[in-house]
Amino acid sequence: MNVGFDFINNKLIIRIDGDIDHHTCDEIRSKIDNEIMRRNPKDIIFDMKNVNFMDSSGIGVIIGRYKLVMAKSGVAAMINVKPQIQRVYDICGLKKIIPIYENEIQAVKNI
Repeated sequence: MNVGFDFINNKLIIRIDGDIDHHTCDEIRSKIDNEIMRRNPKDIIFDMKNVNFMDSSGIGVIIGRYKLVMAKSGVAAMINVKPQIQRVYDICGLKKIIPIYENEIQAVKNI
């Protein structure tokens, strides 16, 4: 599991490489929170291109980071979401609060 970051137009792109589950969520959460504190982005974009599995712990990570930026009037988005992640995303109702875009260009432009 690896987490990488890019910073574009005051938006933090969070690139997660690996599963987001109860085994990895603490490390992922910590890395993202440290980067949010360091960069202070207005918005965040989760790049899910290399995520093949996400359980309820992963949903907690996503929602928690969404709440961090929302408290500063920011927004969160997701890109490159695979069908198996999309299914979990739809079931838990995340689509009502965190939009999904096909790619980084669309997300950066629209949020």
